[in-house]
Amino acid sequence: MVVDHHHASVNGTELHYVSAGTDGTPVLLVHGFPESWWTFRGLIPLLAQRHRVFAPDLRGFGDSAPAAVDHDSATAAQDLAALIEHLDVGPVHLVGQDISGPTTFRVAATRPELVRSLTAIETGLPGYGLEQLADVAWHIRALATPDVPDLFFAGRERALIAHLTPFAGEDLDAFTAAYTRPGGFSGAAGLYRSLLTEAEEIRALDRLKQPVLTIGGSSGDFTATAFRHKADVTEVVLDGTGHYLALEAPDRLAEALLPFFAR
Repeated sequence: MVVDHHHASVNGTELHYVSAGTDGTPVLLVHGFPESWWTFRGLIPLLAQRHRVFAPDLRGFGDSAPAAVDHDSATAAQDLAALIEHLDVGPVHLVGQDISGPTTFRVAATRPELVRSLTAIETGLPGYGLEQLADVAWHIRALATPDVPDLFFAGRERALIAHLTPFAGEDLDAFTAAYTRPGGFSGAAGLYRSLLTEAEEIRALDRLKQPVLTIGGSSGDFTATAFRHKADVTEVVLDGTGHYLALEAPDRLAEALLPFFAR
C-alpha cells in the first residue's frame, strides 16, 4: 500500500493524515479505538482506484497532537470539518467506524455542506443506545475515568490492544506504537467521556438529509437501529465478520461502500 503522509494545522491542533488516489469524489475515513488511520490500510487501495481517499488520525490518536482533558466529540467534529476545509475537497463521503460514530454524525448534522454522504460502521449514537455499551464493555468506563489510562495502561498498551481486539503481527505492532506515544490514550479518553454525557446533545441535532449507509458486523443491526432515529438509512450487515471490519474484511467493506458512493 502506498500512501502519502501529511500534517495539517487546523482548529488549534495538528492532525496527521494519509492520502491516496487522484480522481473521483473524495472519501474521508475515520477510525475508532484502539485504532489509528492504519486500520484502513487494506481498504484505502480498494477505494483509491475510483476516489481520492483521506484517512486522519483523530486528535489524541496516532501521529496527531494529544488531546486536552476536556476533549469531546464536538471538538473532534470541529477538527474534521476544519480538515475538510483545509483540504478544499468537500463535500466528502464521510465514513466513521466504532467510537467515531458520534463525531462523524456531528459533522454531517452541523456542517451538511461538507458531507456528501455518511457511512456508519459498527457504531451507534449516544441517546439511542451507544452509551449502554459502558455497562458491558469495561474499557469504556476505564478510559473515561480521569488518570486511569496513565495509571493502569501505560507500559501495557500491547497487552490491552491484544485483549480487546483480534489484531496480530504488523497490525498489533502499528497500533501499539500509536498508543505508546505521549498522550496516546488522550483522544480515546475524551471521546468515551463524551459518549457517556452527550445523549441530549445528539438527540437535539437535526435529522440528516444526506444519504446514510450503515454497515454492521458482529453487532448485526445495532448501527442501523440507532441511526434510523436520525436519518433514512440503507442497511448492510456483513454476516460472519467481527467488529473491526476495515481490517478484518476490507474487500467486503469496499463491495458495500463503492456502489453506495456511486449512487
